[in-house]
Amino acid sequence: MQPDLELVHIRKGESFAAWQHGYPFRTVRWHYHPEYEIHLVVETSGKYYIGDHIGRFAPGQLVMTGPNLPQNWLSDVPENVIVPRRSQVIQFRKSFIDDAREVMPEFEAFQPLLEKSRRGLLFDHDTGMAAMPIMAALMEAKSVRRLSHFCDLVDLMLAAPEPQILASLSFQKNMDEGEDKGINRAIAHLRDNLLNPMPEKELASMTGQSRSAFSRSFKRHTGTTLVRYKNQLRVDLACHMLLSDPDAKVADICFDVGFSNLSNFNRQFFKLKGMSPSEFRTTFAANKLVRMTG
Repeated sequence: MQPDLELVHIRKGESFAAWQHGYPFRTVRWHYHPEYEIHLVVETSGKYYIGDHIGRFAPGQLVMTGPNLPQNWLSDVPENVIVPRRSQVIQFRKSFIDDAREVMPEFEAFQPLLEKSRRGLLFDHDTGMAAMPIMAALMEAKSVRRLSHFCDLVDLMLAAPEPQILASLSFQKNMDEGEDKGINRAIAHLRDNLLNPMPEKELASMTGQSRSAFSRSFKRHTGTTLVRYKNQLRVDLACHMLLSDPDAKVADICFDVGFSNLSNFNRQFFKLKGMSPSEFRTTFAANKLVRMTG
C-alpha cells in the first residue's frame, strides 16, 4: 500500500515541531514525511509498523525515524473510544541539525543516531520512561526553553543503550522509484516550499518535462491540477493550525499558509471543507467535547 505524504508544519520562529495527539487522529495512517521524527507513546498499546518492521508498542515506547520512512501506530482500543492523548511527537528537518552543527560542534555527536534512524530506532523501555517528563515539558515550553528540553532529550538518547534498528537492511522505501520518479520529487519540493512562489515551469524542469507534459503527468498522478493541489495542501495546513492553536486568528492563518487575501482563503476553504474556517474550528471542538463526555 502506498504511504501518504504527511504535511509537517513547523511554525515561524521555531526550529522544530513539538506536538501531541490522541487516538483516533488524522495522522494515524500509513504515512511518511521528509522530516526526522522522535515519537513517544504515552497511552494505549497496540501494533506499530516502521518500514517492513512490525511490532507491539506500549506506554513508554520511544522511537526515532529518519526522512521518508513509512510508519504507523495502531492502538488497541474499543470502537468509538476516544483517547485524548496517545503520542507526543517532535519533527525536525535535516537543515536544523546541519545549521546547529555549524555553530555548536557538540551536535556532531548526534550524527550517528540520525544516520541509523533512516531504518528506524527503538530505544529501551527505561529510556522511554525517562523521556516522558522531558517530552511533557517540551510540549508546553516556549522560546529558548524548547531548545533546552530538546538538548536534554538528545543527551538522553545518546547516553542510552544501543537502540534496536527496526527496518531491514534490504528495505528501500524510495519515493523516486518507477515512472513517477520525477513527479514525486516535484511534489516533495512543492511541499517543502509550500509558502513560497513555485512556478509550474520550475517544477516541470525537475521532471525533465515541458510545462504541458508536466501538467498532464501531475494531474494523472494526483487526480487534480497543480493550483488545486497547492490550495488543498494550504487548506490542510490551515486545518492543522486552526486545531493546534485555538487562539490563532483566522486572518493570520490565512497569510501564514500562503494565501494572499482572506476572501480567497475563505472561498477555497469552504470549497474543500464545506464550511468556513471558524465553523471548522467550532465544529471540531464541539465534536471532541461530545466524544469525551458522551
